[in-house]
Amino acid sequence: MAEPIPKVGMREFRAHLPQYVRATSPVAITRHGETIGYYVPARPTPQQAEREALKAAAARLDALFATHGLTEEELVAEFRRLREGERT
Repeated sequence: MAEPIPKVGMREFRAHLPQYVRATSPVAITRHGETIGYYVPARPTPQQAEREALKAAAARLDALFATHGLTEEELVAEFRRLREGERT
């Protein structure tokens, strides 16, 4: 059975809006105890650990580029050249 949607008062919702915007689950907004609407996040945002992992991977990639004296453009050009070679 699905968990009930948490309810939050209008004032609390406004006061903690950034928290609700980052959330991944919907919340019912109430006024004087009556539900007046729902906030449903359009898409989940990456968690902090995922963001940090992506930043670390990007830093390692930058270090590899520097170590081998490559640019992103050169890597893409080489990839395209190799890909075209597979087609012929």
